[in-house]
Amino acid sequence: MLVEVVGGWLANSLTLLADAGHMFLDATALGLSWYSLKLSRRAQDHRLSYGYHRYQVLAAFINGILLFALIAWILVEAYGRFQAPQPMLPIPALAVAALGLVVNLVAFRWLHHAEDNAAVRSAALHVIGDILGSVSAIAAAAIVYFTGWLYADPLLALLVVVILGRGAWRVLKDSAHILLEGVPYGINLPEIAEALTRQVPEVRDVHHIHAWGLTAEKRLLTLHASVDEANELGSLVTRLKAVLNDDFGIDHSTIQLEHGPCPED
Repeated sequence: MLVEVVGGWLANSLTLLADAGHMFLDATALGLSWYSLKLSRRAQDHRLSYGYHRYQVLAAFINGILLFALIAWILVEAYGRFQAPQPMLPIPALAVAALGLVVNLVAFRWLHHAEDNAAVRSAALHVIGDILGSVSAIAAAAIVYFTGWLYADPLLALLVVVILGRGAWRVLKDSAHILLEGVPYGINLPEIAEALTRQVPEVRDVHHIHAWGLTAEKRLLTLHASVDEANELGSLVTRLKAVLNDDFGIDHSTIQLEHGPCPED
């Protein structure tokens, strides 16, 4: 990032400076991701009874917001350069962009084989954007060097904006969905209710079913189930939990068994 800042400033390359800004956010993203993963390993306590897993999601959400702030800066700067094209030094820009590409490829390989969760995916998206940003900076410097067309720099900086925008929207949307207690992707509540009543015949009805996630991987669920009074409740709960875990990957559930009308109603 520091090399790209100096190289972009000396070469007057907007694409390189944009990629340097993204590198700065990558450092922030990686720092937040590392710290959130460290916090998530803490045991639950009296303050956070579900533990610290949500710090991963919060880190991803902050990263998405920072990416949109960077996009706004690039757009403003690119507009100014379209109005008044500025000269650039293509050879230094090309050398720095090539170095950045190598670094980004190494970083992405590390993250690609790392733990699969929201924080790491968020950081990996940053690095993917940097890889494409480095390629754009290389292309801009090459075009200016061979043709002298100065509009290539702000034009390819807009390509970086498109790359960043796609990744930022995905990170922000997924993390906001979790923070808003949305139903985890891939979970169908009517399908769960139908499976429980089919596989556990003693259950007459499943209602007040709610699902959410501490992270994208840690899914939780609560539900009410109506059963006959003659049934042994402990074994029913065990069987219901087995269906949730085996068929839907939900290993943390709270089940309220009811005789007669639901007290909530």
